[in-house]
This record gives sequence, C-alpha cells and structure tokens, in this order.
Amino acid sequence: MRILLAEDEKDLNYIIVQKLTADGYSVDSCFDGEEAIDIISYTDFDAIILDIMMPKADGFAVLDALRSMNKMTPVIFLTARDSVSDRVKGLDRGANDYLVKPFSFEELSARLRVMTRTSYGVMSNVICVSDLSMDCNAHTVSRGGVEIHLSAKEYALLEYLMYNQGRVLSREMIEDHIWNFDYEGGTNVVDVYISYLRKKVDDGHDIKLIHTVRGRGFVLKEGV
Repeated sequence: MRILLAEDEKDLNYIIVQKLTADGYSVDSCFDGEEAIDIISYTDFDAIILDIMMPKADGFAVLDALRSMNKMTPVIFLTARDSVSDRVKGLDRGANDYLVKPFSFEELSARLRVMTRTSYGVMSNVICVSDLSMDCNAHTVSRGGVEIHLSAKEYALLEYLMYNQGRVLSREMIEDHIWNFDYEGGTNVVDVYISYLRKKVDDGHDIKLIHTVRGRGFVLKEGV
C-alpha cells in the first residue's frame, strides 16, 4: 500500500517513514501543506497521514483540497491538538480518523490497516482466495495451511493483488501503488516481483492463482 505522510517535524517525519517502510508500506513524505496538495493532485494513495499544524497550508486545507478533487482517499490526522472541538472539526471536514501526539506506532499502524481495508470493501483482517490466506494484522501468508515467507515488497504486492482479487491490474497501477517516488529500479520491476510471487504462491500447486492478461496486466483469481 502507498502512503503519503505530511508532517513538518522532520525527526518525527523520518521516524514514521522508517517504521511504515519496515511495516511493508511504500511511503512518500513532505513537510508542508502546499507540497502535500501538489503531490495529491497528480498521485493517488491508499491512505494519507496529515499533521494539522503545518506551514504554508494546514492539514484542514490539505483535506479540503483532496476532497475538492473528488478523491475519497482515507485520511488520518496526526496532531498535538487534543480538544474535542478539534477532533470534531477534522472528522466533519472529511477525515476518517484522528490520532493525538504522542502516539503509539502500533496504534497508527492498526488504524492504517483498518482504513485501507475498509476503503477496498474488505471487512475481515483475513483475506482468502481459494486456499491462499493472508492475515493483515499478523502479516502472515499461507497456502493450504503452509506458511509462505515473503519479503516486505512481495507482501505489499500480494496484498494489493488480494485486495483487488478478480480485477486486472496494469503494470502502471501496480508500480504506482507499491513503489514511491524514490524508486530508481528497472522498468521490469513489476514482472520481476510477479515472478517471485508465482514461485512462492503457485509453484507446486495444480490451481494457479496469479495470471497474466496479455496486453493488460495481472490478476489474482482462482482458475484461468
């Protein structure tokens, strides 16, 4: 999943990026509201974390700009403001959640999982396709009851495929959701990671789940 973090406290910004990246997210970050508005105008994210008190444009202005673009990306406010009126204002403006500093990273991560899962219409922590199962809370994957060990990027790619099971995803869609602006890899990175996943998910099984749709992209589903 791809996350945008807008937080002007540079040390905190760095720590959150590091922790989210270690948790398997692809993260882009910025330090003021104007840059956040610019980024969201041409890039789609699975979730956005906004500080309220930022220079140039505050979190409320960024949220207003996002919703004016008709983008329903889930937003969580991360702020030192802890009054009820501030929380109500943020939620009424279209935020999905509100977390007060200082906070537990585990709680932030849990709230992100809930928001992204809900935005894809998935109500359970466990996603299943045929005998392939992913526990989004535990970050574990198994097929036929046998655990599959994945790298953080492999997990992120499989998670995106499973959230969109039955839907053909183009290489561009996958790359935009799994890799951030800093990525400088090869042009065939999606094909490389799809190959990695196939070896771990499909090899040794009669029923293949990851399919190539010629000229369009890839789809995760049971059967041809």
